[in-house]
Amino acid sequence: MARPRPWEVSDELWALIEPLLPRHERRFRYPGRRRIDDRKTLQGILFVLYTGIQWEFLPQELGFGSGSTCWRRLAEWQQAGVWEQLQRVLLDRLRAADQLDFSRAVVDSSQIQAKRGRGCPKVGPSPVDRGRPGSKHHVITDACGTPLRVVLTGSNRNDVTQLVPLVEEIPPVRGRPGRPRRKPRRLYADRAYDHDVYRDKLRARGITPRIARRGDDHGSGLGKLRWVVEAAIAWLHGPRRLRIRWETRDDIHDGFLQLTHCMILAAKLPTHAI
Repeated sequence: MARPRPWEVSDELWALIEPLLPRHERRFRYPGRRRIDDRKTLQGILFVLYTGIQWEFLPQELGFGSGSTCWRRLAEWQQAGVWEQLQRVLLDRLRAADQLDFSRAVVDSSQIQAKRGRGCPKVGPSPVDRGRPGSKHHVITDACGTPLRVVLTGSNRNDVTQLVPLVEEIPPVRGRPGRPRRKPRRLYADRAYDHDVYRDKLRARGITPRIARRGDDHGSGLGKLRWVVEAAIAWLHGPRRLRIRWETRDDIHDGFLQLTHCMILAAKLPTHAI
């Protein structure tokens, strides 16, 4: 059996996505050109995401519509919060399938070079790349490495400033009887997050911090638990479009980022749970 291409949307996944998309009623008088099918347009967006091709070079013979159509659809769905809604649906199903572990969470970030968008709020000079403009992808995962939240900032933002926002932006995860889960018991991080003020903020939220301290010798053993977030970042940067930022607008790049998060969650979901 041929392996499905990453931009192909299965019937099961489309059944979860379609109810979340904004509705557009066609006008009775002067209806204009018929709107291109949303599923095909989504596959066009995924094709650009995974291959890294420029929008204007999207092959028309694939039937996904023009690159400009896919670009506008991505911007529309990002503004409507489709990807965040889909993330909640997928996380609920993962918890129902016993695929989430909230006993601990792990945070980390990775920065990418930005070729465009130098004047955008979420692009800044990189302190580790000779001041070149770039963006950061901040990730928090559960104990198994499943991304719970992904946030976009400029490269000049300190990692520790995003620690509390990452924790607070974890959506309430349902899927089981009782109250929804939205915070881990413990949180692991490297030396970039070493600050006692933020440790206190985590403790005030009922979370036990396990953060490496600057100046301590290596070999604390935290790396045996923190490697899962590095694996999650590697999956997040699998699509070529997320390895270098080519988008001028923050919302378009963040749309790609959140859509990739959704595809990672869908790939982790057991077939019987979709």
